[in-house]
Amino acid sequence: MIEKKPRIWLSNAAPAKGEMVRVRAVIVHRMETGLRLNSEGKAIPRNIVNKFTATFNGELLLEWEPETAIAQNPFLEFTFVAKNSGKLVMRWEDDEQQIITSETDITLS
Repeated sequence: MIEKKPRIWLSNAAPAKGEMVRVRAVIVHRMETGLRLNSEGKAIPRNIVNKFTATFNGELLLEWEPETAIAQNPFLEFTFVAKNSGKLVMRWEDDEQQIITSETDITLS
């Protein structure tokens, strides 16, 4: 279950053309593996973030499909070269088909 909006940090939201931009993102999610038992001894159903994508102006920057070994509240860090101004869109989807997105404008200086 996605509980809160993701926390996003950009190294520079107004980079010069050709400058590297570092993105850090954390999403609050329990990441249930399906291996834990509840208080009644029954397995808690698996519910992990199973897909993450990052696009810039519709161009795919990063696609990630985590497995059950990922920790709670997954942290991602990636970089890309700022070629033009535009919109950075990040999208998380979990096993329950919950989707959360975060959009950030980046403007070349």
